[in-house]
Amino acid sequence: MRILLSNDDGYFAPGLERLAAALTPHAELTVVAPERDRSGASNSLTLDRPLSVRRAPNGFLFVNGTPTDCVHLAVTGLLEELPDMVISGINLGANMGDDTIYSGTVAAATEGFLLGIPSIAISLASKTAKHFETACEVAVDLVRRHAQRPAGPWLLNVNVPDIPRADLRETVITRLGRRHKAENVIRMKSPRGETVYWVGGAGPAADAGDGTDFHAVETQRVSITPLQIDLTHRERMGEVGDWLSA
Repeated sequence: MRILLSNDDGYFAPGLERLAAALTPHAELTVVAPERDRSGASNSLTLDRPLSVRRAPNGFLFVNGTPTDCVHLAVTGLLEELPDMVISGINLGANMGDDTIYSGTVAAATEGFLLGIPSIAISLASKTAKHFETACEVAVDLVRRHAQRPAGPWLLNVNVPDIPRADLRETVITRLGRRHKAENVIRMKSPRGETVYWVGGAGPAADAGDGTDFHAVETQRVSITPLQIDLTHRERMGEVGDWLSA
């Protein structure tokens, strides 16, 4: 099996290194990741300048672009053979609910899906990263399942609690939860006296009940959410039509 690995934390991120090491015995790996942290890059493509690809001492390829750039370049030009899977991660921090709209981790997997390849975004739901090995074992299990029973193309968003593997409960299929409105921007003065702004943090979970990704992780379960790209709000089509014709 051929697997393309990417992420949004950068080619030097420990989550990517740990995942590559865990998957090496199970697949032929190619790693193409951003040259720096591109968290929050979403599905952006770089169209205003050329991109370069370089090789790190550990063999990973890195691109001066976004996570989407990395997967797009790999699949449409860098690789001699198409991968059987695209895996993005392991992200440092959860990607649940509204996070998926902004997430570069999810975006890299989304690009693989758009190019017709079964794709997985996997995140460790913590900022302390005590148990990357748990997320690695989850990823290896998913790869084994796909090898035994190929499926897709599908796009899966996986969030793993940051706890020892022995403490994990079952894996559950979930829907995306929702967050409250994001926190306000933080206004500061630069050393030159200019007013600058930091984007505020994500709001707390609003829709986090049973069946959501938030609830699964909170109750020590692995959350797997199948995602789709079609943003059409079909239930609103008639309403908007009536509004336009009034």
